[in-house]
Amino acid sequence: MAERVWTLRDALSWTSEYLGRKEIEQPRLSAEWLLSAATGLSRVELYAYHERPLTPEERTTLRESVKRRAVGEPLQYVTGEMPFRHVVMHVRRGVFIPRPETEILVDVALELLQGVEDPLVVDLCTGSGAVACSIAHEVQAARVIAIDLSPEAVSMASENAERLGVAERVEVLEGDLFSPLSIDLHGQVDLVVANPPYIPSSDLPDLPADVLGYEPGLALDGGPDGLDTARRIMEDSCIWLAPGAGLAMELDESRVKDAVKELSEWYQECKGIRDLSDRDRVAAGRRQRIEARATDTNGGGPS
Repeated sequence: MAERVWTLRDALSWTSEYLGRKEIEQPRLSAEWLLSAATGLSRVELYAYHERPLTPEERTTLRESVKRRAVGEPLQYVTGEMPFRHVVMHVRRGVFIPRPETEILVDVALELLQGVEDPLVVDLCTGSGAVACSIAHEVQAARVIAIDLSPEAVSMASENAERLGVAERVEVLEGDLFSPLSIDLHGQVDLVVANPPYIPSSDLPDLPADVLGYEPGLALDGGPDGLDTARRIMEDSCIWLAPGAGLAMELDESRVKDAVKELSEWYQECKGIRDLSDRDRVAAGRRQRIEARATDTNGGGPS
């Protein structure tokens, strides 16, 4: 008996129904992504050429991908890709998956860089390099130093920078926050941007299973109140930022207001920024200028 011919429409329908039975969130979207990755076609082309048969190789690839997704592995790890702003990032197990809400962090970064010529940016806790690569992609004169404590993240961010054609302007270093930087950069950085681990430790058990079971804990746990790493960044950035230079951090929505309050001890123009879901998402400010610190009746912060 001849083997059944599976068309794109057949495969999309079966995959969607199967993932739905497995109680996978948004099964139709998952099916589109998996089939798109298996065939190399865009999601629009899946429908435009819905009668096209799958090759044996495509069927094998799809079958293995569906197995992984059906047990809850994040879709981005299965396909190896995550669209982010104007680029597509590659991701894999051991590296934090960039989120759509993190795109607002890049918006804030670009605002803080307005009017700065040939800016030097430091991206802490870079993960896949999504923020660093996006800034370099959108600000052609920018030089970005991306830093992460995880060797897996450093490798992934380096690969993404190379693949996206920004490796000459994105330097990826391994280390704890600012530790890999040369002291020659004290007071020379035009922007520090960070998406640090910010989930309060007590909230970690409540995270979705596909996050807890697959994504690196190092990128999630922000300590008792979610601000352990953020506080270190606030304080240490004062040493590296030029006067008037900006700092922007993505944080847990329940901690942004507290972070802005603490940020105001060292910085000016401090504010919280909401994401597209109208949730507090980013805390930002500018390092105090010399004249501002000179008139600070409260003694100011580190210079």
